[in-house]
Amino acid sequence: MDILTDQDVQKYRDEGYLVLDGLLSPEECDALRDRMSEIIERMDVPEHCRTQFSTDHDEQLKTQMQGNADYFITSGDKIRFFFEKGVFDDKGEFIVPREQSLNKIGHALHAYEPLFKAVTHSPKIQNLVKKLGLINPVILQSMYIFKQPRIGGEVSPHQDATFLYTQPLGRVMGVWIALEDAALENGSLWFIPGSHNDGITRRMVRTPKGTFPLTDFIGREKNYDDKLFVPAPVKKGGAVLIHSEVVHHSAANTSDASRHVYTFHVMES
Repeated sequence: MDILTDQDVQKYRDEGYLVLDGLLSPEECDALRDRMSEIIERMDVPEHCRTQFSTDHDEQLKTQMQGNADYFITSGDKIRFFFEKGVFDDKGEFIVPREQSLNKIGHALHAYEPLFKAVTHSPKIQNLVKKLGLINPVILQSMYIFKQPRIGGEVSPHQDATFLYTQPLGRVMGVWIALEDAALENGSLWFIPGSHNDGITRRMVRTPKGTFPLTDFIGREKNYDDKLFVPAPVKKGGAVLIHSEVVHHSAANTSDASRHVYTFHVMES
């Protein structure tokens, strides 16, 4: 069954993103959340990662202590844990419950976790990405994002192609699945419609072997006018499809409700 109409496909091409209701059932969402609770229950946190994750340019370069940077850069084929600011004391001990400490878990849930793997590789997803023009889709990475109540940090305006760069551009798409309602109050996504047509302004690169930090940026993120952004709230089980060059961000979560999301990136191989 086609989950996308021709109008949906056109909207995605015109605007660079698409909100899709009912991709997963509430039961499927709950099963993924339950499995994630089990993973957190058993997580082992290495000393050097008791520090936080950020998408901000200067923060990224400033907080890249060697062990932590290695942990991030080598996480493509593993399941690893990334924390919010201020969840550890100066001895590296949790000062909040561990299930409320995480920013995200990545980047290979789709490879090692059967429930996440089943969703990621489902016929429904394959059908959807092929309808949007990917001929031989492969999964690049996956993440579980928590957006914790009251401390879930802002994700500043960015383009996924900054971090997942391809030549030619436009070969990558994000699938962002809301496992709980993602509303304006708890940090929904915001987009600049049509901004995927303007190329990218910065690109993350690996620095030469043996130098530090391990990554740097070519170019800088532009300053975007707040008024250009349009919110994309989505109900539990719904998804947002994200073109790799569309400019988007999410606000901090100041509410009492978390905003759990499972997201993965698909590339044309």
